[in-house]
Amino acid sequence: MKKLLNARPLLALAAAMFTAVSYAQWANPADDVPAYHPSAPLKVSTLPPIIAGDKLTGENFRYPWQVHVYQQAAKASNVIYQLPCNCRCDRALGHTSLRSCFETLHGTECSTCAKEGVYAYQQTKLGKTPAQIRAGIAKHDYESIDLEKQ
Repeated sequence: MKKLLNARPLLALAAAMFTAVSYAQWANPADDVPAYHPSAPLKVSTLPPIIAGDKLTGENFRYPWQVHVYQQAAKASNVIYQLPCNCRCDRALGHTSLRSCFETLHGTECSTCAKEGVYAYQQTKLGKTPAQIRAGIAKHDYESIDLEKQ
């Protein structure tokens, strides 16, 4: 019995050390980048279409900004293919890049996706590369975008 009592502090110490080592807070958040493609899609690749045209109507497109965001996403399709989405839809919905958000209705209901889409379009028009836009997204530069002004 005395041996068991002497082992308890060691077991507690071992459990505490294991918890500290495996605790997620110690992980490097820079290593946790949402999914994206490092380069433009191949010419031979067939990607799902971004919702466009007469499909930009109905109850999911109640606000003008929703339509504008999808129109802008279509104009920057190859760029947003190379960008991550910080809403983490890669985990929840299996998206492979920001472009995936606009292949579905997800971009109409998620302000993170919508703002990143507008940001990507604006930065593309300014001549920024996908890598530069990705860096801006990592710094959350898109958060200042007001969707109501789109």
